[in-house]
Amino acid sequence: MGHELIAAVDLGSNSFRLQVGRVIGNQIYPLDSLKESVRLAAGLNAERALDDASQARALDALARFGERLRGFPGDAARAVATNTLRVAKNVSFFLPQAEAALGMPIEVISGREEARLIYLGVAHSLPNPRSQQLVVDIGGGSTEFIIGRNFVPSHLESLYMGCVGFSLRYFPGGRVDKASMKAAELAARKEIQAIVHVYRKTGWDEAVGSSGTAKALVDLLEMNGLSTGGITADGLDRLCAMLLRAGDAGRLQLAGLRADRVPVLPGGLAIMSAVFKEFALEQMVFSEGALRLGVLYDLLGRYHHDDLREATVKLFMRRYEVDDEQASRVVRTATRLLGQLLPETQDDPDNPDLRFLIWAARLHEIGVSLAHASYHKHSAYILANADMPGFSRRDQARLSRLVLAHRGKLERVAQDLEQSRDWSLVFALRMAALLHRARDDAAEPPVRAAPAASGFQLKIDAHWLAALPLTAAAIDEEIRQWAGIGIDLKVRRKHRENPA
Repeated sequence: MGHELIAAVDLGSNSFRLQVGRVIGNQIYPLDSLKESVRLAAGLNAERALDDASQARALDALARFGERLRGFPGDAARAVATNTLRVAKNVSFFLPQAEAALGMPIEVISGREEARLIYLGVAHSLPNPRSQQLVVDIGGGSTEFIIGRNFVPSHLESLYMGCVGFSLRYFPGGRVDKASMKAAELAARKEIQAIVHVYRKTGWDEAVGSSGTAKALVDLLEMNGLSTGGITADGLDRLCAMLLRAGDAGRLQLAGLRADRVPVLPGGLAIMSAVFKEFALEQMVFSEGALRLGVLYDLLGRYHHDDLREATVKLFMRRYEVDDEQASRVVRTATRLLGQLLPETQDDPDNPDLRFLIWAARLHEIGVSLAHASYHKHSAYILANADMPGFSRRDQARLSRLVLAHRGKLERVAQDLEQSRDWSLVFALRMAALLHRARDDAAEPPVRAAPAASGFQLKIDAHWLAALPLTAAAIDEEIRQWAGIGIDLKVRRKHRENPA
């Protein structure tokens, strides 16, 4: 797998961005970019639901991006959404429309995953990534803080404060005065205090700002003689004084102040001022690298089989002390059965269904570390809620559903998996876990699977099964479980030595 052109879409809380890059070796060279000032966060009402106007703006922008992406192979482009779609209550209604407009799936990523991808983009644009960096990315709905070195982050945090939300809350109608600026800055400092001690104890060689707010502030400070290089504490103070005198960002007569930044400048300035004070910064440089560049490099890593999701699965197996030998048995049988149900998974190690089945099989017992009783529920909860670098929320939800469904009552997941290919993955994983209940090194079970008109069919060696009454009883229970959700499981006992 590999493509000359790859693309990333960043659905931010303030702006939507599309970046197309050309891959040459292990480097990505920006080729084309689009930006739409959607201000999605401004459309969140008091109940945290996106209003119709913001949805319409978003869908229009995504339709334009979709035209540019037409013809891109599915694995050469990736779209991620950040804080506003993390918190929007009606995201399940909006997301299918957004994906239809864009023409590709959209991953709603966690705050820490956003921070990781931001750092990946920033680190690839720094002249000396070997030095320790503090990276601050003020977005529309959240602000990410990362400490890292050599492309590897050591601290990742995402705080629920951004330039759109703060501008709407503290500076309604664009009005700015001392009281509102003080209130906004104090609110930001209060959020930052939750992480500042650990970050300052770790330390850094250089502070780096990325994304729209940092870019806007650099332009304003440098183009108006308020700073000679990057963002400075003195420059922020002088800009703040000018904004207070104007009383409204729209009245500022400053070089480099773009119209689309005017509504969100007060909130962004208040947050950046709080960052400088809490972290005792004097200066911050700006990096052009940001989330969308990080997404491109993450995509490139997946081409080169350096998929962070694989590393995360291995880490979770160690953390939760998974029985490696049992996991391998279940993986081997589950993937064989899936290949018989979905032949396209047999010869393609990068098939996404196959990869998810393998990850689910390797992680299905992590809940045993909490309690053996109902361990599949514990496993599913961990996978749905833990920070899992490289996995989107949708990825984690899919893994969680597969693992929850690998034993017990199928009706528990029937609604979530209706009309889904994942039924084949669930079937393969359930049968593999059942067949390897003895946890021994017996030969591969002589069992074959096949799709049937209204469900699945199992062909089992009759002599083998006759010697395993516990397994036979469990298979009978499986027939009842599948029938309970309207799916037929037909079992054919073959009188031959090894039909597999």
